[in-house]
Amino acid sequence: MNTATLSSSTTLPDAKKVGMVSLGCPKALVDSERILTRLRADGYAMSADYAGADVVLVNTCGFLDSAKEESLAAIGEAIAENGRVIVTGCMGDEAEAIRAAHPQVLAVTGAHQYEQVVEAVHEYAPPSQGPYVDLIPQPDIKLTPRHYSYLKISEGCNHSCAFCIIPDLRGKLASRRVDAVLREAEKLVAAGTRELLVISQDTSAYGVDTRHEVRDWKGRETRAHMTDLARELGRLDIGDGKPPWVRLHYVYPYPHVDAVIPLMAEGLLTPYLDIPFQHASPAVLKRMKRPANEAKVLERLKAWRAICPDIAVRSSFVVGFPGETEEDFQYLCKWLEEAQLDRVGAFRFEPVEGAQANALPDAVPESLKEERYARLMELTARISAEKLSAKVGRTLPVIIDDVGEPDEDGDIGATGRSQADAPEIDGAVFLRNVPGTLSAGDIIDAEIEDADAHDLFGVPA
Repeated sequence: MNTATLSSSTTLPDAKKVGMVSLGCPKALVDSERILTRLRADGYAMSADYAGADVVLVNTCGFLDSAKEESLAAIGEAIAENGRVIVTGCMGDEAEAIRAAHPQVLAVTGAHQYEQVVEAVHEYAPPSQGPYVDLIPQPDIKLTPRHYSYLKISEGCNHSCAFCIIPDLRGKLASRRVDAVLREAEKLVAAGTRELLVISQDTSAYGVDTRHEVRDWKGRETRAHMTDLARELGRLDIGDGKPPWVRLHYVYPYPHVDAVIPLMAEGLLTPYLDIPFQHASPAVLKRMKRPANEAKVLERLKAWRAICPDIAVRSSFVVGFPGETEEDFQYLCKWLEEAQLDRVGAFRFEPVEGAQANALPDAVPESLKEERYARLMELTARISAEKLSAKVGRTLPVIIDDVGEPDEDGDIGATGRSQADAPEIDGAVFLRNVPGTLSAGDIIDAEIEDADAHDLFGVPA
């Protein structure tokens, strides 16, 4: 009787490789991480370039026309460099437009449609090893540095802002279970995350759709509510009994936001709020279909600073919205002078296909948009410079993002961020004469020696 034997030289075939181009906001980046984590569990490897990939995923942004153009350009580049491209993300809802521009695309799926993306990869680049070849558990794939992570707590949005189509792209608010969010955060901290950036379309509305359901967490009843979530995140330990830096992004200024300010004063929560005000003029806010309570917001900003003097507030504003008059713009500028926001971003209004604002009369000429944008940036740069100069001479905690090589004198520099600086969107702290033992993710005290309009400069204390 013949007996079949397995040769000792038998080896598994090489894993199929997937490339990823991720565009748009941090929420899309989290989607990309989840897709790649699932694909790795299915036996795929990741490719850092086009040439080594069996298929390339392009996670698109479809919020503005300029973002759509960038997405189409990225798809075209991926096709030119690789030829085998699967498209997903917010622009995925416009499959006809994508295929009209790039008929070679293999498949198109919409935002956070993880299963459909994975199925498309399986179809056009079938896994060669099968799932779970490596039985040793692997950490989730991260597209950010090890020391900070985005923590997405919900999908979708219940607002109907005139300039926005996010509810059409991502649906109504759908909150994650609070215990699931906290387990993910705990896992990230255990893997080396020292800064958690809480993101969603509307962080203040977290849990509204589930009636703030209560779950058990560490023996404590915890609501799916921004305040409860923030408190529990602040109880995590990155070592020596210290909490991670926890930043709240996309926070609408609902009244209950007041409750998180004491958590900042206690040190449980990073003293930082990202609030998308969009404008200050009541007339513009009404046309935008946004709450027009700018005066009350100013009162609350003063109250927050009384409780937590170091709180940093960042926001973004739209200039040139249809019907915006010079009086409206001047109102915004005067409001900003009084609000003294720490970080400000601005956008020139762009029509978005499907947005209600497209039908509004009195479009603002492009030249006037540019002029107002320049004036706003000049104003906010001056405010920022004044606020940063006030920090000269202080000692501030700084999280290190990058450590340089020694120069000809042996001095080493490093780039980090203060608690007032979120990665990618805010300023930096540039340090000189740091020790050679310093690493990315370390949190140190730094003496601030100088400042400009956006950044701080200093030395380890």
